[in-house]
Parts: sequence; structure tokens; C-alpha cells
Amino acid sequence: MDYFYHILIICLIYSIFAQSLNLELGFTGLYNFGHIAFFGIGAYTSALLSLNGVPIPLAVVGAITLAGIAGALLAIPTLRLSGDYFGIATLVFAEMIHLIFLNERDITRGPMGLPNIPRPDWIGSGISSLPLFLAVTFFAATITFILLRRITNSPYGRSLKVIREDEFVAQALGKNTSLIKTKAIVVGSVLAGLAGVIWAHYITYISPADFTLQETILVLLCVVLGGKGTHPGPVVGAFVIIFFAEFIRFIPIPSEYVRFVAPLQGMVYGFILVIMMLKRPQGLISESRKFATTNA
Repeated sequence: MDYFYHILIICLIYSIFAQSLNLELGFTGLYNFGHIAFFGIGAYTSALLSLNGVPIPLAVVGAITLAGIAGALLAIPTLRLSGDYFGIATLVFAEMIHLIFLNERDITRGPMGLPNIPRPDWIGSGISSLPLFLAVTFFAATITFILLRRITNSPYGRSLKVIREDEFVAQALGKNTSLIKTKAIVVGSVLAGLAGVIWAHYITYISPADFTLQETILVLLCVVLGGKGTHPGPVVGAFVIIFFAEFIRFIPIPSEYVRFVAPLQGMVYGFILVIMMLKRPQGLISESRKFATTNA
């Protein structure tokens, strides 16, 4: 039962992460391949602050605030680009953040990572704390779902969809598309930072290896597989992908081939992502076209 609690917590953390990306990718049409950077910024900031005596609630606020600021700083120059160029710029940004985590040994301890990240005292530590941590994570995932649903169903959310379909139409309607997209990136970055915070305080150890291109592909697959531009899609995608990854652990593999499991897993994720985008780009849950019909 404890293992099942663990898997559910991981699924919920990734559902928050996937929903944050879905706001940018699914609703705004921004292919942010550097979203893992904000997950890492949230995780490292909260971990470093709490390890240096800052109360965890303040560390959480500081972490998600810094993630939002980083999102704004990324948006200002990169939104001048479009299409593939925007995606490449965000990918470079993620690699820059990863190199900072890896090389700033005086702050991040480099490849050694940060151990003994504290959990809130009222949650406790050890296996006995899993049900309570699951409840907290479920609450955070639910609030994220409700918040994003309200945002995307608001007039602002409809503006995002217009930009996704045709940015020139949005500009013709008098919309400040750069500001609208910047807000989407900031909100997505804040929520990605929140997912990173929960991850850090749950796992209690983080390292630069947790924030690589493979994790970017993983969360992108959660969004595409579940159904980008839908509310339940990223949540469903996160649960499917995490349970699939855990299923692989139980496949009997000879010890001499174990070292190939992680690289092959990344290849499988990439292959599934390509197939989904080619054969079923709408994902497992299709977006309602009511909006497009209404505005046609």
C-alpha cells in the first residue's frame, strides 16, 4: 500500500507539471521545450532556502516567485521569435539552467546534489507520512486544475485560444499578444515551480540529473498523449506515463542489460511522442471544437 501511495504522489506531481505546460502548449500554442527549467528552479530554490533555515512556507513562496520571474525574463526576448526558433531558444534556456545546477558547486553542490531536504514538521517523514503527503499533493493538483480551468474559460483564456489558432487575427482584434503570451508563460512557470517544490520536499534529494532533456520529453509526452488543449488530458497522460514507467521496473531483465534500461526508456518515450503527433495529435482526450465553431 505504501508503494501505491508513492506512485500516486508522483503521478499527481507530474499532473501539476503537465497542466502547467498545457497552458502554454495546449491553449496558447507555445512549444516550450525548456519547461523543465522552471521545475528545477522551484525545486532548487525551495530546497536551498529550507536547508538554510528559512521556514518551508516562505521557501515555497520564494521558489514559485523566482520561477515566475524566470518565466517573465525568458518570455521577453524569446517571444520575439516564433515556431521552431522559439522552441530552440527555450531548449537552450533549460540547458543553461541545468549547467548552473551542475557547475555552481558552492551553491548547488554540483553533481552531488542536495540531500536531506526537510519536509514540513506537520507532515513528518518516513513511510507513515505518505497518506498525509498524498492528501497535500492531491489538494495542490486539484487547486491547479480548478485555477487553470477558470483561467482558460475566462475572456483571457479565449484570447489565448485565438492566438493559438491565428495570432494575426488576435492582433487585428486589438489584443496585445505579447503581453497575453507573457502572462501565460509566467503562470505556467509558477505552476511548474510549484511541482518542483513538491518534488524536492517529497523526494528529499535532488540533483542536476533530475532536470534533463529526458524529463522535458516526459512531461511533453504527458500533455500530447493525454490531449493538449483539454483540462483532464494532461492529468490522464501523467497517470498513464508514470504507471507505464513503473511497470517497466517489474519486467525481468538480465543484470548485464540493466544499464540499457534508462536510455531505452528515453527512446521509447520519444518514439511514442512522434507516433502520437503523427497518428493522433489530439491525444487520448480530444479538445472540444465548440470554441472554434462559435468563433468561425
